[in-house]
Amino acid sequence: MFAIVNISGKQYRVEKGDKIKVALLETEAGKKVKFENVLLTDDGKKVTVGNPTVSGATVSGTVMSHGRDKKVIVFKKKRRKGYRRKNGHRQDFSLLQIDAISASAPKKKTAKPKAEKKKD
Repeated sequence: MFAIVNISGKQYRVEKGDKIKVALLETEAGKKVKFENVLLTDDGKKVTVGNPTVSGATVSGTVMSHGRDKKVIVFKKKRRKGYRRKNGHRQDFSLLQIDAISASAPKKKTAKPKAEKKKD
């Protein structure tokens, strides 16, 4: 079973047991997190696509650690003008381990027949 979930404005395809790097989350390492912004679920037999999200579906995981990624070089240049700028930064990230994907579908209400009123 897999799901596509929106975490911090980016979409990730996740399965149970996956470890993914996401933008830094304001949660301590070792804490559990739950994401309810699930866009698609697939259990091998049935694919459920949300409009825009799948109602009732959640993805839960554990924050394993926080860190900083490799350095990204930002280089700007305009030819024949003598303009060159070199900057760089390291992006912060959180490492998540996906614990469970819950795709419980919403229960549909069945209409009960109303009893007719007797007129005397």
